[in-house]
Order: sequence, then structure tokens, then C-alpha cells
Amino acid sequence: MKKNQIDIITLGCSKNLVDSESLIRLCRSKGYACVHDAENVEGEYVVINTCGFIQDAKQESINTILEFAQAREAGLIKGLYVMGCLSERYLKELEEEIPQVDKYYGKFNFRELLGDLPDLGKKPDDGTVATRYKTEATPPHYSYIKISEGCDRRCAYCAIPVITGKHVSRPKEEILDEVRRLVCEGVREFQIIAQELTYYGVDIYGKRHIAQLIDEMAGIKGVKWIRLHYAYPNQFPFELLDVMGRHDNVCKYLDIALQHISDRMLDRMHRNTTKAETMQLIERLREAMPGIHLRTTLMVGFPGETEEDFQQLVDFVKWARFERMGAFAYSEEEGTYSAEHYEDDIPQEVKEARLSKLMRVQQSIAAEIEAEKVGKTFRVVIDRREGDYYVGRTEYCSPEVDPEVLIPVSFKRLRKGCFYDVEITGAEEFDLYARPLMR
Repeated sequence: MKKNQIDIITLGCSKNLVDSESLIRLCRSKGYACVHDAENVEGEYVVINTCGFIQDAKQESINTILEFAQAREAGLIKGLYVMGCLSERYLKELEEEIPQVDKYYGKFNFRELLGDLPDLGKKPDDGTVATRYKTEATPPHYSYIKISEGCDRRCAYCAIPVITGKHVSRPKEEILDEVRRLVCEGVREFQIIAQELTYYGVDIYGKRHIAQLIDEMAGIKGVKWIRLHYAYPNQFPFELLDVMGRHDNVCKYLDIALQHISDRMLDRMHRNTTKAETMQLIERLREAMPGIHLRTTLMVGFPGETEEDFQQLVDFVKWARFERMGAFAYSEEEGTYSAEHYEDDIPQEVKEARLSKLMRVQQSIAAEIEAEKVGKTFRVVIDRREGDYYVGRTEYCSPEVDPEVLIPVSFKRLRKGCFYDVEITGAEEFDLYARPLMR
């Protein structure tokens, strides 16, 4: 047990990682040593940042809490604290069921932890979210920037509003200051994240302000790439595409979750859009920004989904030819509209069969799209070296979820975090192969 060390364990999405990095910065400023996601926990104190979005994530969080609750009982750690989405959603239940935890915090009050830790005699920072300590969870050259919390949408299946509440935007200058600080620390690539990115600014400025934010962010010296995640199709702000067109450092990439295409399903899901509007949106995105890579997420097995509904979804994927796509089977989440008003009537084996079929269709499409890149030149950033290859990404590839570019180390010495022009020499289903263009 290392005195005055806090081990912080982050579960769930990149938004939780941003919160953990904010907490680490604050704890370090108070005099504590902080270790993030260590293989061997050795600190006096442990903080678990939980996820409560879907059942599998909730179970992982509970199992992690139970594991360290045993360590707390055995005296292997001096203090155990839990924060994040799970404790925001189930605070009273967790306090009753796992009392070994010294204190539970929600998603928004975790800074109170500073007042509950022993005072080491060092004055902490002011606690602004823009003040972060970048962990090794991401390489030094890229970072996630969370521009808002919460969501005003009320999709029937989604528990996010139950957990995070209404949409709350961060002030633009606070975000831009954070980007400037991170640039000074060596960050060159920024993943812009929110529950609903395109709604940014409505609560502060009275209108959607995402285009203005990205326009100003792109003008900051040292920002090489900006990538946009988690847009919503309804009332999409097309001025954002004008910003993409004006700035080479705004990646021609958009993550926009569509969930389904059948009008009947979209209505039951409370998505506030239609099949025709969705297809028109995709056509307009591709027309306005040729070469844009679209990532989407789709759902199968939502209550009431018929074979006809599902076939419409398959046909839609064939038509849209998404460059990037993920899919998942519906899982009932308590507190949501669908859990309270619909019967989860699609058998699990049917859900899994539909999911497999949809992903097989997409994998074939994605393989064709990647094969079309062979012989073309792209700019890549180098993330790491693995064995005989440097591993990089084009502007069309978000970290951890999209295809990577493998460059044999025999060609040329490449540096992590640096950008290079490469020629694509080969393509597989999930990876591209390339050679650097010599200068």
C-alpha cells in the first residue's frame, strides 16, 4: 500500500475518461500521487468511475466495486470511493447493498471527493473542468474534449437522460481554453464528444452553436485534426459542413447515430425523424462533402420489430454504404419509456440472428470501401508501434473503433504522434497496409 497514492479505475466511455482526468488533476494538485487503470492497484485509496448505461456495463461496474469492497474489508486499501453513471443512477441501492464503500458520488459531484480525502496541506486547484491531467489511456498526441453533458432527447430506449439529466453546454471559451492548454502539452488531434453534439449551445446562446465552436477551434494554432462524434439526425445544422469545407484540420468524418430506418420503428423509438428525412440527410451530407466518412449505430430487436422492419434496415445499409457502422441488439433498460410501455417481445436468438446478418452485410460493404483506397495517398498519424509495424490512422478513422493503417518498420523510421503521407498498398476487412512516401 503506497502512502498518499490514489488508484483511479475508469469504466465505460470516453466521457468518463474525461471526468477521471479532471479528478486526477485535482487530486494531484492537493498533493496525492494518482495512477490510472494500473494492472496492480497499490494505492492507499481507490476511486472507481462507473458506467450505468447498459446491462453488461452495469454488471462490470458492480463486479469491480465488489472486488475492491473485499480489498477494503481485508485492509488492503485504506479508502474506497465510487463515482460515475452507475452511482448517479442507483445511489441508494448501492449504499445499502455494498456498504464497504466509504462514499458514493454521482456523475456531477465527484469533486466533493477532495474534501473527503485527508488534507495533505496543499491547496487544491479551483476545480474547473477545463483543468485536466491527461492519462496514458490515450497517446500524448490526441485527446477527447467533452463539450456538453446530458440530453434533451427522449428516445424510448435510452437511459442517458435518466442518468445525466437535461442538456448542459460548456461555455465556448472554457472549451477553447482547454484545447489551447492541451496543444501546449503536445496534443494535436481532438475527438469532440457529447451526448448530442449538434445541440451544443442551445441552452447558453439560444441557438445551435456547434459550427461556430468548431470554426474557432480549427483556428487554434497547433490543432491538426478535429473529429466529431455523436451527432443527431433531426434538425442537423448544415452550417457545420461549411466549417468542414473551410478547414483542412476538421476531419471529413461524422459520427451520427441513426438506430433504425423503418418509419414504424422510428416512431416507436421516439426518434422524431422519418425514413425519407434520414435518406435525404445522408444524400445531402455526401453531396455537400464528397468523400466524407459516415459512422452510424443501428439497433435490432427493438420491441415490435417485424421481419419487414428488419429487412428495411438491411436494405438501407446496402443503400447507404456506411464507411463505418456499429450495431447492437436491444436491451431493456429500466426507467426508459420502452421498458415501461413496451413488451420486450423479440426472442434473444432472433435478436442475435438479425444482428449477425446486419453486420455481415456491413462487413462486406466496409471491405469494398477499404479496398478502393489501395493505390491512393492519405495522411496518417502514427499512434504506436506493434511488432514489425507502425500503427496509424487516417482522418477517416477514430481511435479504437475504426480501421488502422499498418506500415512496416522496414520502410522508414516514423515517430509517434507525427503525421506522414502514405500510399495504401493493401486492404483487409479491418486494416489497411501502406508505405510512407519518402521526402
